[in-house]
Amino acid sequence: MLYPIYKDTYERHVEVSSPGPNFKRDRMIWWSKDLGRSIDYLETRPEIDIKKLAYYGISLGAWVGPVLTAIEERFRTCILVAGGLPQTDYLPEANVVNFAPRTKIPVLMLNGRFDYVFPLEISQIQLFRLLGMPDRDKRHVVLESGHTIPRQAKIKETLDWLDKYLGSLSLK
Repeated sequence: MLYPIYKDTYERHVEVSSPGPNFKRDRMIWWSKDLGRSIDYLETRPEIDIKKLAYYGISLGAWVGPVLTAIEERFRTCILVAGGLPQTDYLPEANVVNFAPRTKIPVLMLNGRFDYVFPLEISQIQLFRLLGMPDRDKRHVVLESGHTIPRQAKIKETLDWLDKYLGSLSLK
């Protein structure tokens, strides 16, 4: 498991006087570069099977997931938890709407029916429809919850999805 700390998150906060559309675009570029460098590092590790790389994003990580997985071609599958289309404007070169159709790897979306951040009809379903892989390689699980997805359902759905697209984990 790799947990990148992207520029402008956690301790890598960036002070900006007016975070407008150019800043949002630049931040998406920073995140893409941070993710690519992180995967570059994984490729140097002999114990990592880079051919079984999955993207897993929760909330913020879930709404940028379609952008990052459309750009980064080393992922084999993607799991988006509590994500959807953002309700704010982005420049075309950083807008999820323009990247989701270019996401071709299998995608599992786990969402809450009562999510106030990414509402079901206007955010979750719209993103799911935009995703560019065949219907057989995408799945949208809607749970009776809000923005926080129940742990047991999240674990079961995620492991089933990873087994299907990456194969069962074999411990040596």
